[in-house]
Amino acid sequence: MTATATLDTLETPCLLLDETRMTRNIERLNALMAGHGVQLRPHLKTPKSIEVARRVMSRPQGPAAVSTLQEAEQFADAGVTDLLYAVGIAPAKLERVLALRQRGVDLTVVVDSIDAARAVAARAKLAGAGIPALIEIDCDGHRAGVQPDNHEHLLAIAHVLNDAGCLRGVMTHAGESYGCRSLEAIADMAEQERAAAVGCAEAIRQAGLPCPVVSVGSTPTAHFARHLDGVTEVRAGVYVFFDLVMAGLGVCAVDDIAATVLTTVIGHQPDKGWILVDAGWMAMSRDRGTAKQPVDQLYGLVCDAQGKPYPDLLLAETNQEQGIIKLRAGSNASLPDLPIGAKLRIVPNHACATCAQHDAYEVVRGSAPGVVAHWERFRGW
Repeated sequence: MTATATLDTLETPCLLLDETRMTRNIERLNALMAGHGVQLRPHLKTPKSIEVARRVMSRPQGPAAVSTLQEAEQFADAGVTDLLYAVGIAPAKLERVLALRQRGVDLTVVVDSIDAARAVAARAKLAGAGIPALIEIDCDGHRAGVQPDNHEHLLAIAHVLNDAGCLRGVMTHAGESYGCRSLEAIADMAEQERAAAVGCAEAIRQAGLPCPVVSVGSTPTAHFARHLDGVTEVRAGVYVFFDLVMAGLGVCAVDDIAATVLTTVIGHQPDKGWILVDAGWMAMSRDRGTAKQPVDQLYGLVCDAQGKPYPDLLLAETNQEQGIIKLRAGSNASLPDLPIGAKLRIVPNHACATCAQHDAYEVVRGSAPGVVAHWERFRGW
């Protein structure tokens, strides 16, 4: 990208990031957390970008959460020193964890079993240095974690970690909030999430062990928690960009979605009602996160080059490097007359998955045609 790049001169497909929308999204959640009096630990797995991280963190040093050790290493290189690796730790990765900690990065890991706790404790003792760990709690049956009512298991893990100087607290993630069908249901899930983590923290403390950190969070629950009593930090990630899944839940509006894919019209099939574009699943991902929502957006919502959605126009099918745009089934709208070479923006179902297909963001501001920056992003583990 040159300093004079515009939407017309960008090669497609490419990833656009509307800085104006992103900033508004960041400020919204910051204000909510300030109202609750709770620290926000933004999850950087969605942007995977130093430039975005600097805008979303409260300080250059963090705090932040990551989903891969490669992210931790990249952000550490940029001066971020307060990090949570928010995925259950594999014992073979502890050498990389220790290497980061020896560089002065306060990197915390996550465990949810006796075996994992023992691996962390053994490596910490061998190194003569603690590896702080949070015990993951399963608040909703979504994925990993200790059952919140199984205090025997919880305390067994806590004792193993504490004996090695590694116990830092508990964490949970209400991933099932993505399946809620009302804002009231999201608020209920937020309370379920909070209560599970706080209850387990209290059980650990009643056993005479420390539990300074009580970490919860998902983008939906972070926005609609009724209160966060007993919580020390909230994690959220996709809120920085939002996406069609979040819009389908009512967490945001389509006009809040900051990351889109710029594509070019490359063909037509008038008899089929198709417009062909150069954004296939390699540009958009195969994520169909809205498929179970009341409004299925197929592979993405189609907008004009300025970001204004066309009525009922969707990316309906994807091949590797080619997408098929058509009207939603049953729509009374008319297929727009889009000539070969016309530029479009496609709003993704899942920002994390779509952004992961690209190496950089072309930064824009609203409907202005100019590209104001080119921000690198990274991939891998």
